[in-house]
Amino acid sequence: MEFLMVLVVTALFCVALRNVVRRVPLLFYALAVLVVAVFVFGAYVPLPRPLWSLLLVLVQKCLLPLALFAVVMFIGVLPGESRAKAWLRPVRAELSIVAWILSLGHMALYLASYAPRLLGGRVDGNVLAALMLALVLFALLLVLGVTSFNAVKRRMRADTWKRVQLLAYPFFGLVYVHLLLMLVPSALRGGAPAQMAVAVYSVVFVGYAVLRIRRAAVDRRKEESGRVGDAVQNPA
Repeated sequence: MEFLMVLVVTALFCVALRNVVRRVPLLFYALAVLVVAVFVFGAYVPLPRPLWSLLLVLVQKCLLPLALFAVVMFIGVLPGESRAKAWLRPVRAELSIVAWILSLGHMALYLASYAPRLLGGRVDGNVLAALMLALVLFALLLVLGVTSFNAVKRRMRADTWKRVQLLAYPFFGLVYVHLLLMLVPSALRGGAPAQMAVAVYSVVFVGYAVLRIRRAAVDRRKEESGRVGDAVQNPA
């Protein structure tokens, strides 16, 4: 399964390049912009086949930005004392911005390619629902991406910024719904690649949801335990 391979390789690169990302994030933002520019250029002008095949997998199918978003989200549910969380947490914002830039390239061509069919009324109900959902995801993506930049974050109140960032949870969940809308019809018709894709995406997204709920429960217990400890030490 392509996504699983891309996710594993992306996670390894995030770990290996963590220090470089932290020191020179602008380099990775520029590389992401370059990848998007080449991808858009290649949609209209033929590129070498190996390069275009790679861009189709990583950008057109949105596998690279999706893998980056998955890494960013899973960092948040790792145990607080884990080495992986301590290593990657300082670059969560930078990784999410790279994913954001790459996602914009995917969404721009995705929506543009379906616009003529949509205007001509040649889109079935399932694809239409996926397109409407893509527009919602695009709006959420813009808000989350812009507020990930430190320059914007510093100009926002801390509580406001935290509330805005909570939109990452519905965004991630709606991405899963969007994928299902695109894949399930083919999976139900017996398409083996679509069935495998649904299975892999379900493991990733449902697994994240389970870990997120567990993380919230653990954090709540710690908070309640801390309040009890304070009450014992400082009785009224």
